Amino acid sequence: MRKIGLKEIEDIALGAALLGAGGGGDPYVGKLVAIGAVKECGEVTMLSVDEVPDDALVVPIAMMGAPTILSEKAVGGNEYKTLFEMVTRFYNREIFAFMPIEAGGVNSMLPIAAAARLNLPLIDADGMGRAFPELQMVTFTIGGVRATPMALVDEKGNSVIFDTITNKWTEELARSVTMSCGGSVSVSLYCIDGATLKKYAVRDIVTRSEKLGAAIRTVKQTTGKTPEESFFEFTEGYKLFKGKIVDVLRETRGAFNFGKVVLDGIGEFKGQSADVEFQNENLVARVNEKILATTPDLICIVDTETFTPVTTDALKYGKRVMVVGLKCFDMWRTEKGLELVGPRYFGCETDYIAIEERCKQGEEKHV
Repeated sequence: MRKIGLKEIEDIALGAALLGAGGGGDPYVGKLVAIGAVKECGEVTMLSVDEVPDDALVVPIAMMGAPTILSEKAVGGNEYKTLFEMVTRFYNREIFAFMPIEAGGVNSMLPIAAAARLNLPLIDADGMGRAFPELQMVTFTIGGVRATPMALVDEKGNSVIFDTITNKWTEELARSVTMSCGGSVSVSLYCIDGATLKKYAVRDIVTRSEKLGAAIRTVKQTTGKTPEESFFEFTEGYKLFKGKIVDVLRETRGAFNFGKVVLDGIGEFKGQSADVEFQNENLVARVNEKILATTPDLICIVDTETFTPVTTDALKYGKRVMVVGLKCFDMWRTEKGLELVGPRYFGCETDYIAIEERCKQGEEKHV
């Protein structure tokens, strides 16, 4: 048990933006929401998974929709209370704590804001260890947990509770309602007991985000190493490419951000080219038309000078960036995990090969 205050929020937002793999929303927007709630209502108590009673009801809070839209249509002031009341009424029992469903600049922040405003604990866990674009793409689905009953509310006060036959149907129906509500809504789903949480959650994700954020913030203060060497040491990442953005193709479709960013190499990659495809999150990275990383491993884009993560909606022509690969949570590498989030699900005609194997095959250096 420990407290989450303003300093922790800054680092969590920064680190979670890296783990968001390009998605999960703008960390600036997310941290403003969390900071405002903590300033008004006080610091949040965060518990580890092992501190949750087996019969306690834990409720994930998240934003659903295209991250680009959220930056223009921000969260209102009453969504958390409405979700809290809807879930409490449905289960006819008290909610023990909130938790994030994924890592990301916004979806790591909204549960903190909800916990502050409703004076509930936050659990140091999520259901992805990164961000994914669709609702069924959580470790809880692998464990057979139902997404519904799922509560959904928009900033105008419209609210819905879904009860669906599969988690994929939850995604289909909720996505349609999200589009009708303007492309961005607040949701609560995969409400689970403590015993199930302990079996299938990605543990300590908030703490990991905070440590990554603190390390990025101080990366230039490391002695005896270059900032780049320090960055790869604390992230345990793989350098896939370094280049200048020369083209960004982006469209919002079905409450998703779809697109591709194209880069020309700089530094040791001069004369080479790369591209990264995304659907909210980065899905496939190619260098010289050869695949070097795919989902479910994390493909992250960071600024070459500050190592600050660059989300898909912040990609701009001329920006100098580095493409970084990180290993995903082990559960995603299982057969059931790859059925949910492997490259073929997203239409990429290749089998999943772990990033460390792809980089070894391509003789890429693990820094």
